[in-house]
Amino acid sequence: MSDYLISRIFPADQRAQRQLDALLHAEGIRKDANLDYTCGMFDDDYHLIATGSCFGNTLRCMAVSSAHQGEGLMNEIVGHLTEIQFARGNTHLFLYTKCESAKFFSSLGFYEIARIPGQIVFMENRRTGFADYIKKLEKDSFSAAGSASAGASEHTADGRLSAHPRTAALVMNANPFTLGHQYLAERAAAENDLLHLFIVSEDASLVPFAVRKKLVLDGTAHLNHVICHESGPYIISSATFPSYFQKDEAAVNESHARLDLAVFTRIAQALGITRRYVGEEPTSQVTGIYNRIMCENLPKNGIECTVIPRKQQDGSAISASTVRQAVKDGDWELLSRLVPETTLRYFQSPEAEPVIRKIRGERSVIHY
Repeated sequence: MSDYLISRIFPADQRAQRQLDALLHAEGIRKDANLDYTCGMFDDDYHLIATGSCFGNTLRCMAVSSAHQGEGLMNEIVGHLTEIQFARGNTHLFLYTKCESAKFFSSLGFYEIARIPGQIVFMENRRTGFADYIKKLEKDSFSAAGSASAGASEHTADGRLSAHPRTAALVMNANPFTLGHQYLAERAAAENDLLHLFIVSEDASLVPFAVRKKLVLDGTAHLNHVICHESGPYIISSATFPSYFQKDEAAVNESHARLDLAVFTRIAQALGITRRYVGEEPTSQVTGIYNRIMCENLPKNGIECTVIPRKQQDGSAISASTVRQAVKDGDWELLSRLVPETTLRYFQSPEAEPVIRKIRGERSVIHY
């Protein structure tokens, strides 16, 4: 244990922020845009020699000055951040690290979930965390498929549901659920025997997860053989994926896609998924990169990638951004042409008033 003290670095502390930027830069790390707590370890002359940050339930932007490496300071930074997280009620923690540092974090009780060789490793502090998540998916899938497809699917002699020859997946944020999302789900459900629909559960959207989940469930209730899952912390959202290991935004987006697909492939193998559906995103550079990498890499793992052209309204592709703008503008006539009746009823109900206020309070609701 060192004699150095660890203290919080506040955004208004300009001197410490300058030292923070310099330390991260020296260690080849960019300051992440998404941080909600940052700490620093200072020497007797108040020079920053080690740092680490949190965002949600992740640890990130951890670095030790090259002049002090080998002194065990990173252990203390991780210990401090873990205490902060536990005090917040976050006991299931995640981190992203360079491949060469993964062994070190393993010694601190973190376990590998997936990696991009030569780039980044995704880790958690529960030895069976990801395995338990997959077991829950399998259990939920068996229960839902058994009840929803009674009479429509064959069963084995011991009563278990037989394997579906065509099993697909769809991942959506649905911020909020639109006619475009519904069309994509209907298309995937019609072309397969079973559809696993994963709803991104990270609460980083203008429409809260609880509402997004309700709108997805209500908007797909008429479809048979659809099993909805919460993504949990494993299907990685763009808000929680770190940017501090990559040189530019294009590299960030590509690494995010590759790591997310590495995780998804393991899920797909467990659930027998052989096809993933995605909506075409002609206006989004980020989604365009993601779709390209998906189409290139999923087939290598025996998973077909099916890109569906976007559903259009009045000659334009329906997007959640357009829906949010209609809500912001109070344009109910436009909204009624872009969302299912279930979504429209929600936004016209008193229950939606806090969400509407939040959307209208945003300067911009168009996300690219």
